[in-house]
Amino acid sequence: MTTLMLKYVAVIDRMNRWIGRIVMYGIFVMMAILLWSSFTKVGSDLGMGINPSLWTLEMAQFAMVAYFILGGPYSIQMGSNVRMDLLYGEWDERRKAQVDAFTVLFLIVYLVFLLWGGWDSLMYSLKYGGERSSSVWRPYLWPIKSIMVFGIFLMLLQAISEFFKDILRLKGHDMGRKDVDHGEIKTTGNNA
Repeated sequence: MTTLMLKYVAVIDRMNRWIGRIVMYGIFVMMAILLWSSFTKVGSDLGMGINPSLWTLEMAQFAMVAYFILGGPYSIQMGSNVRMDLLYGEWDERRKAQVDAFTVLFLIVYLVFLLWGGWDSLMYSLKYGGERSSSVWRPYLWPIKSIMVFGIFLMLLQAISEFFKDILRLKGHDMGRKDVDHGEIKTTGNNA
């Protein structure tokens, strides 16, 4: 069982690290969209014959959702999620692993319900010919809902990976600190 957990952690962490490293450049996509929006609005105000783009604000929102949701698993992996650090920072690694192994179960349950609701919403969008936004641009919503369901699924996989890492820490494996990018997790070595 320990070997399976180590392999799961290695595969999921590698995949989410790779996706997270790529998605972090999505900030430049958002900047480009908003820069184009500003350019068209200023061009219109100056009488340059440029009409302001209707799609930019909503597209920037979609890009932000993709950036946030697809970067979430990497954030969980790096331990950069919000944590009440009143007592936690003073605990040793074993105590942190005990508390985290318990509390991550709440995250897993939450993500299961979120995934279930997201899947239902995506199926609704696809079932009725493609749900559209109520804005002037009226884009289909299934693409962004698909990204959200995929991102929530990746977060669920990462939360399970974090649970396994905490269990492995309690068994004596050196899984490293939670707040750094370890690269590849070694599947050998037991500090027990």
